[in-house]
Amino acid sequence: MTTKIEIKKLDNEGRGIGYLDNKIVFVNNALPNEIVEAEIIKNKKKYSEAITKEVIEKSPLRVIPKCPYYDKCGGCNLMHIGIDSQEDYKLEKSKDILYKYANLDKEIKLIKSNKDLYYRNKITFKVENYKYGFYNKDTHNLCSVENCLLANNEINSFLHNHDFLTVKDGTITVRVNYLNELLIDIKSDSKVTFNNVPNNIKGIVLNDKTIYGENYFYDMIGDMKFKISYNSFFQINNYIANEIFKLLNVYLSGENLLDLYCGVGTLGLSLKNNFNKIVGIEKIENAILNAKDNAKSNGVTNAKFFAGDTAKILSELNEKFDTVIVDPPRSGLNKETIDLILDINPKKICYVSCDQLTLSRDLKVLQDKYYISKINVLDMFPNTYHVESFVILESK
Repeated sequence: MTTKIEIKKLDNEGRGIGYLDNKIVFVNNALPNEIVEAEIIKNKKKYSEAITKEVIEKSPLRVIPKCPYYDKCGGCNLMHIGIDSQEDYKLEKSKDILYKYANLDKEIKLIKSNKDLYYRNKITFKVENYKYGFYNKDTHNLCSVENCLLANNEINSFLHNHDFLTVKDGTITVRVNYLNELLIDIKSDSKVTFNNVPNNIKGIVLNDKTIYGENYFYDMIGDMKFKISYNSFFQINNYIANEIFKLLNVYLSGENLLDLYCGVGTLGLSLKNNFNKIVGIEKIENAILNAKDNAKSNGVTNAKFFAGDTAKILSELNEKFDTVIVDPPRSGLNKETIDLILDINPKKICYVSCDQLTLSRDLKVLQDKYYISKINVLDMFPNTYHVESFVILESK
């Protein structure tokens, strides 16, 4: 069914919020002060979800999306808003979330990306019957694409010319580095073949087995070089990653630094001159192997890295830390990790987060012993509703 809905504001995921028969309706691709003809696609007891079929009264904020797949692909959700308005929205929603869920009423500054297009150094494509693309929003229906406006141009070059690689079904994750080399990670149950591989392909990994070249390459953030394995975490926007480095170096210094969820060691190693000792812990073994190599290649002699369970490693180390960095997945910190941090009792905690709801949940607990001295949000993901948050907590 379709119906007219007046949009009042945007929710935390960039959807328009309207009301129908006194029930809230979340409407994709709709803006405040618009009246849209919307199709209800989900009808729940407390709310409904809808998609915009036609804009009857248009907001002055609305722009024509540059991507031809925007109405189908589920990758972007804010491209119908200009980048300046996107940044305003992200700043305001950050304030609202942190106030509502963590009782924080503090100045927040937003750091802009240097690019709103072609900024991603990593993209995962769905492959069905040899066609590459992304799923339509909230479905498993493939939207076949020939170009992604968020992806680095070298990734798009691969998308235009991947005849050297035959994959019928599965997923293909493509990473690009500062040398425009590509690292390809394939997950597939179908037969995979390759022939006449281009020179810029550094490696191809199939179901965690290297079938061509290497399973890693090197990338740069600022003046630091990092080894990155095919399955290691690495920030997808190099410019914003370097901005995080700058913030770290302004706000963190001391004796002993603990870097939890350290990945390939980027955040901790960026502070090599600010601490006497750096310890990084990460569950992915390949990432820790990368981190150890990264310490050597960047001339860092005061860092140690451990793969495994955080609690087990810390109990065996039995060391004190005056500063802790955490950069967890979207799920945030679990209770055990928070308890460990509180037991360590550092003077400062730096929390880097890609999910403000779980960040707020964790900050609410940590604020029993810590106060928030600094909050930045960084536009790591232009044209999407996601943001990166950078929070400094200090002991009360």
